[in-house]
Amino acid sequence: MGFTIEDKKKSTIVWFAKLRDLICAEFEAIENDGSVQNENQPPGQFQKKVWTRKGDDNQNGGGGTMSVMTGRVFEKVGVNISVVEGEFSANFRKEIPGADENPEFWAAGISVVAHMCSPLVPAVHMNTRFISTSKTWFGGGTDLTPIVNDNLASNEFHSALKITCDKYDKQYYQKFKKWCDEYFYLPHRKEARGVGGIFYDYLDSGDWFKDFSFTKEVGKTFLQIYPEIVRARKDKRWTKEDREQQLIKRGRYVEFNLLYDRGTRFGLKTGGNIEAILMSLPPVAKWE
Repeated sequence: MGFTIEDKKKSTIVWFAKLRDLICAEFEAIENDGSVQNENQPPGQFQKKVWTRKGDDNQNGGGGTMSVMTGRVFEKVGVNISVVEGEFSANFRKEIPGADENPEFWAAGISVVAHMCSPLVPAVHMNTRFISTSKTWFGGGTDLTPIVNDNLASNEFHSALKITCDKYDKQYYQKFKKWCDEYFYLPHRKEARGVGGIFYDYLDSGDWFKDFSFTKEVGKTFLQIYPEIVRARKDKRWTKEDREQQLIKRGRYVEFNLLYDRGTRFGLKTGGNIEAILMSLPPVAKWE
């Protein structure tokens, strides 16, 4: 029978849950290390919350698990996994490959967003997913949002992603970097959200195992490079002016996620859990 679509779904579910556990363990280890500026605060721990989704005709539409931590290094970080299924609405079908032929869908994924206590530690986002309609594909990526200018963090982040991309296709990095730069852009502000990273969608090369392997490597690369960036900066002293700049930058983050983010729109259009969808928003932000 070979490797069926159900086998593919199970494989992705297992991987996303494993990656969630690895990320949560690494972030809690950083929390336990603490930070000089917040050394008197207790370390945070992830709190899990399971949610379910009602599908069409009140049938089981899947669900997910939110893992959220607030602490002394991570002001707020969420690591969410989900598996949802159902039918796209008539208005949304034309936006999704394969949905015009059959409105049924199945989607699994992981989403990570970290907003840091220190303005000197960049915020970060990572998401990977597998979607099945009458077609199947992978999507995802990761991007970095420094508050203050930090060329070293940007270079380290991009270098790690390029090494990963080059293992699979020498064109991936430039292609997915460009896609990321174009995607994480606020047209009304005429500015980028951060320093980018990679973003890809509708990845179906014809070799499912290669595409899945690449998607796993994106998660592993994030797990390796972002903690390195955090540990190198979390104990540096920051000022009230740095914090002010951080809060204003977070306002831009909110604007992008509510106005343009595909994941937010997908979740809202498919009846996802509101709390999980809006997990990406920072705990405090500011506008001028």
